[in-house]
Amino acid sequence: MISINEAIDTVIGAVRRLPAEEVPLLEALGRAAATAIVSPEAVPSFDNSAMDGYAVRGAELEAGRREFRVVVEIPAGRWVGEEVGAGEAAKIMTGAPLPPGVDTVVQVELTEQRGETLVVTEPVLPGANVRRAAEDVAMGDVLFPRGARLGAAEIGLLASVGCQAVAIARRPRVAILATGSELRPPGVLLAPGQIRNSNSFTAYGQVLAAGGEPVLLGIARDDLGETRRLLADALEHDVVITSGGVSVGEFDFVKQVQDELGVERRFWGVATKPGKPLAFGTRGDTLVFGVPGNPVAAMVSFEMYVRPALLALQGRHDLYRPYVFAAAEEPVARSRDRTEARRCRLLHRGRGWSFTTTGPQGSGILRSMALADGLAFVPPEYPGAAPGVELLVMMLEGSSAERPPFPGGRSATP
Repeated sequence: MISINEAIDTVIGAVRRLPAEEVPLLEALGRAAATAIVSPEAVPSFDNSAMDGYAVRGAELEAGRREFRVVVEIPAGRWVGEEVGAGEAAKIMTGAPLPPGVDTVVQVELTEQRGETLVVTEPVLPGANVRRAAEDVAMGDVLFPRGARLGAAEIGLLASVGCQAVAIARRPRVAILATGSELRPPGVLLAPGQIRNSNSFTAYGQVLAAGGEPVLLGIARDDLGETRRLLADALEHDVVITSGGVSVGEFDFVKQVQDELGVERRFWGVATKPGKPLAFGTRGDTLVFGVPGNPVAAMVSFEMYVRPALLALQGRHDLYRPYVFAAAEEPVARSRDRTEARRCRLLHRGRGWSFTTTGPQGSGILRSMALADGLAFVPPEYPGAAPGVELLVMMLEGSSAERPPFPGGRSATP
């Protein structure tokens, strides 16, 4: 067996970034920029008002002038090219371009208008309430580096500089294949000794969440020919995930078929619990993962090894989940010869974190993952500890962990 870090390094070292494709802007949400994105425009492209009010010359306000003659009204979207002269003011709306000659906006609340005469009732600093051209983005600015994830704010910023399409990394196509004659899909009556195929469904969701395109290939029975046929189809994809069939049982054919089909095995077995019989190999640029058949082991293996690989294929920089140190609120049981990933619920306590496990931790107890906010890592040969000891916890996606709304843990409500 190899260590977790060795396994991760081996997987990421085998990744070859997928080619780019250009897609409409809205289709780029959640995906990674294939190149550095440079702004073709300035934002804003002109000096404009940040308030409803009156545009005047700041130097006149500074000199003590308080009365101005209103000569023009400028709504948003209207361009006025005539200069506003000394002693004059332009009534202006939020977002409207400043006309030539003025550089300050007095908000309407600080004024009185008497016919065509504006009276400024309180002092206003020169240059106030004006959004300067290019104060957000200058033409030629690098908005995002290659590999940046394009979320809602990023998509909005790209729209603000006129981008209609963007080059992003292609989504990895991921073949998902369950193995085992005992497996049956939902909707089919179970005979004695048969179980549901849940691994394909959890993998499907995990692949989607990681930005991939999952392709379900069904169930390979414990038959050499069928396993060979389905695995050959799977190897036409960017990534292959098989569940089960990687142990040492008499009917576990996955490793044999991988050898026949030219898969180069990089490792088989990681010193972790659950997930010890994880296998990883490559054929050309295709990444081939053999995750254990137990549902929790399959999901944990995906989180730790497959998910970072899918993100790396897309050129993402944020390959790993966030980690926190959290204090145990219950006794921590000893571990044996492997690092243990225990499913847990996270709580925020003051300025720190604490956790409790989600109940029985068997690798077949899928409910332990459904209830989990994170994975608490217990080192190998750990002697056990009383409540209060801190462990490293990897936070999972969709965590419902109680987080403070503001730094320091103070609530926004009484």
